[in-house]
Amino acid sequence: METKKVEYILEAIDLCKYFKAGRKQYVKAVDHVNIRMRHGETLGLVGESGCGKTTTGQTMIRLYEPTSGKILFEGQDISRLRGKELLHFKKNVQIIFQDPYASLDPRMTIGEIISEGMDVHMKLSDREKESRVNELLRKVGLNTEYANRFAHELSGRQRQRIGIARALAVEPKFIVCDEPISALDVSIQAQVVNLLMRLQKEMGLTYLFISHDLSMIQHISDRVGVMYLGSIVELAPKQPIYSVPKHPYTQALISAIPVADPEADTETGRIKLEGEVPSPLNPPGGCKFRTRCRYATERCANESPQLREVEPDHFVACHLYDN
Repeated sequence: METKKVEYILEAIDLCKYFKAGRKQYVKAVDHVNIRMRHGETLGLVGESGCGKTTTGQTMIRLYEPTSGKILFEGQDISRLRGKELLHFKKNVQIIFQDPYASLDPRMTIGEIISEGMDVHMKLSDREKESRVNELLRKVGLNTEYANRFAHELSGRQRQRIGIARALAVEPKFIVCDEPISALDVSIQAQVVNLLMRLQKEMGLTYLFISHDLSMIQHISDRVGVMYLGSIVELAPKQPIYSVPKHPYTQALISAIPVADPEADTETGRIKLEGEVPSPLNPPGGCKFRTRCRYATERCANESPQLREVEPDHFVACHLYDN
């Protein structure tokens, strides 16, 4: 009997992750987030540093245990997975870390780093593992001789390609790409992104691509989620996000993207936000963005806006669109 393929590969439902920061204080790094990931898509997650992007990604694949909420993988609640089912989940979700320098064990050869997950999730002989490592090295554009080298012998570009090969080693379905190019030189960032896009097409992968680079998010993503102080404020296909953003915060972010036109008056169209990002230890009541928003009203101070669908597949958390 065939199992029916569910519409979403991974779902975060009312997901929260709070970190204790004192006797009675908590940082609400992820605060009631709702995300549904479709098979084979790339969802870009963007926002300022410290907004909760990385914690969201890592909680969705259970590197952090959620404070509350639910995570479904192919329709199954992962909090209830045990034994073989839990191993199956861990095999199918992987992560590419931000820092290619810190994420590779300096005591292990590249071959050992790539094959480490195979020992847990795949029953392969030594010869089969060696063949698989060589196949992965070629897939990410590296010579098979790199299998016997150590991380300190490699450049930043090469190390990040090793990080990608390691994530692919156990044939996952879903990968969190956690700022995978931010530590790399600008001249090679596009190479790594194009590699990720090619591998996604070849292997049918689903990506959660985390970045603060709006131009790169636009290039790689199918849909875009915008985060502010632990919450999703807008979620939509990339075309309307970049052409007709609805949330005031998204509008400000998009207006700040550099324009490759020396004659364009970029300052005229730029929306400048007032003030600083509030402390995550003491965020404003009501709408968290209201202290920097030019449209803020008394209602924004008293009532937190819910993420709601205002157009097909376009979700916004803002009282401006309640009607």
